[in-house]
Amino acid sequence: MTDTSMLEQALPVAPLKIVAMDSAAEVGKVINDYLVSFRKQTHIDLTNDPAFQGYHADNFLIDVDCPRFGTGESKGVFHETVRGKDLYILVDVCNHSITYKMNGFTNHKSPDDHYQDLKRVIAAATGKAHRIIVIMPFLYEGRQHKRNGRESLDCAYALEELFQMGVSNIITFDAHDPRVQNSVPLCGFDNFMPTYQFTKALLRSEPDIIIDKDHTIVISPDEGALDRAIYFANVLGIDAGMFYKRRDYSTIINGKNPIVAHEFLGDNIEGKDVIIVDDMISSGESMLDTAHKLKEMGANRVFICTTFGLFTNGLEAFDNAYAKGYFDKVITTNLCYQPPELFEREYYVNANMNKFVASIIDFMNHNVSLSYVHTPTERIHALMEKHNNTNR
Repeated sequence: MTDTSMLEQALPVAPLKIVAMDSAAEVGKVINDYLVSFRKQTHIDLTNDPAFQGYHADNFLIDVDCPRFGTGESKGVFHETVRGKDLYILVDVCNHSITYKMNGFTNHKSPDDHYQDLKRVIAAATGKAHRIIVIMPFLYEGRQHKRNGRESLDCAYALEELFQMGVSNIITFDAHDPRVQNSVPLCGFDNFMPTYQFTKALLRSEPDIIIDKDHTIVISPDEGALDRAIYFANVLGIDAGMFYKRRDYSTIINGKNPIVAHEFLGDNIEGKDVIIVDDMISSGESMLDTAHKLKEMGANRVFICTTFGLFTNGLEAFDNAYAKGYFDKVITTNLCYQPPELFEREYYVNANMNKFVASIIDFMNHNVSLSYVHTPTERIHALMEKHNNTNR
């Protein structure tokens, strides 16, 4: 059964509306355009049916704002009604390009600022909207998901707070540890993986790549990313390997134990193309060390695939590593803010997720099972078969 046929047999939960926070304004416009296009192809004969009120709209974006006072305080304001709407709130907590004035100074919004604005908008809609769903690709405080010693459990507390505010479902991508959803067992929590988009982007950028056990291997840069690497390798029908980080637990630098060395566990990689899979690039130091080590071990080409390219220390280290031949491509999604200069790098490949997010919203608004988008194995196999037939 095709996507359209499933939607044709379902009623929308309520009129669809999208809140694109300032952090996700650009992607919100693109996602809106996709939804407008999708709706032109479904239920086209039910325009006047009351159950499909606002279904075939030219715009699903709702007018909302979080104005700031001179002190830096703010509030959430809707400039149109949200009563009875199925509300989807898009937020990118890692977008550091958004600024605001406080006491005459210009401040860049931190993840805390974006999260606070999200709560303001939810507070303005709770009790009026039919349903509130938060789409937060990079899960706020997702790396602070477990307690080591006297620490706060920020991610769990944030999820619990959103649920208590009336959020019925949280949609995220490649959560650092999806088990954090256990903190809100009565709240919907969907964690999607960009494996299909990674595969598509890689094959487009490297049409000559041969993906089989003799030519390609998937590598996890650490223990935490092993599940991602194993799934990716199994879907592609190739082997997987991993590095583990040997740390100096007697020292703490910048809040963490420094890495002494990266030790490899896996098969021989000499002459093979290597795909490194992880959830994020933060500073990138660990990832570049892994890529360098793989090249020293005789890897042919090294492709870095991560869901979130944060590049918190800038791109200079990646530029230098690329010039030295440590890696060949970096593939990240557009689920978080991408600095304009990133697109100027010849080693960068973008895995666009906008259409995928629009499909998720469309399915959820119809209360249709998300199993098709949750498990894209068949789509990846079809993509691989097409690629292999082209290279024969």
